[in-house]
Amino acid sequence: MFPDSITLDQLNSLSENTMVSHLGIEFTELSASHLMAKMPVDERTKQPMGLLHGGASVVLAETLGSIASSLLLQGKNQYAVGLEINANHIKSAKEGYVWGKTQSIHIGKRTHIWEISIKNDQEELVAISRLTVAVIDKK
Repeated sequence: MFPDSITLDQLNSLSENTMVSHLGIEFTELSASHLMAKMPVDERTKQPMGLLHGGASVVLAETLGSIASSLLLQGKNQYAVGLEINANHIKSAKEGYVWGKTQSIHIGKRTHIWEISIKNDQEELVAISRLTVAVIDKK
């Protein structure tokens, strides 16, 4: 599904000086069927009670789905924008990393839908998210 010409280094360099790099999100795996990234659970991503902030999980989810859609649109005269996202926070995280993995549910002409699972270092499900992306023509 994703182009072979894209590397993880390219994806990570695209994120420099953005919220993605500010939160320490790093792309870790790109295969034909999925994209993965990790995010540290630290002072940038925790809420005041010391737990992973739900909003940080949503940033990780939207980043993965939006970049995945953008990869599919390369070479086309279109771009991807988030249309709707939801997240269920299942388990807290206090340290280490959380790992997001996105897989497509629907790839249409005008919308893409992605499921993003976020797990901790012990591979326990921390959050599950669904992102709908609108495909917009460049003007």
